[in-house]
Amino acid sequence: MTIDNINLHSYPGSEKTYMHGEIHPDVKVGMRRVILTPTVKVAPDGTKTIRENEPVYIYDTSGVYTDPEVTTDINRGLPRIREQWNARRDDLEQLPEITSEYGRQREADSSLDTIRFANRHRPLRAKKGCRITQMDLARRGIITPEMEYVAIRENMNCAALGIKSYITPETVREEVAAGRAVIPANPNHP
Repeated sequence: MTIDNINLHSYPGSEKTYMHGEIHPDVKVGMRRVILTPTVKVAPDGTKTIRENEPVYIYDTSGVYTDPEVTTDINRGLPRIREQWNARRDDLEQLPEITSEYGRQREADSSLDTIRFANRHRPLRAKKGCRITQMDLARRGIITPEMEYVAIRENMNCAALGIKSYITPETVREEVAAGRAVIPANPNHP
């Protein structure tokens, strides 16, 4: 079963676009490019001055559902956008199977086969002696793809509009390291 394209055109006057990372080029943040109407000023003598306005970018929370390039199949699940980021990490390992007793029971229960996703994934965990939270990585001075994603999302293309932004990937790293920001990024939910 696929989701119909009913959501693709539900935002008139805008289009889906992505902003990419510089530190991590495979980071792409879904944005909506909103087309603005021109500013019209009417002088006392009735003459009009029209000034075109540049489009603005806003964070698009609709995910892949409004991306015309993506076919969403609810039986396969959402695209695992962070999976490639996790694959580059040297502090994670893939387990051979689910470790919880409950999970193994559910896995063995063939009556549930009809409701399982077609693509199943083995869980990840930290390698022995490794700490894998965004806070631990930030405290070691590492800017993760997740941190760059947050910075891009918060900036919303300010530089292109001539607005100086102070939210950089390094700023996000510093805030996470200090405990003033939290990025919930469990590797098993990519």
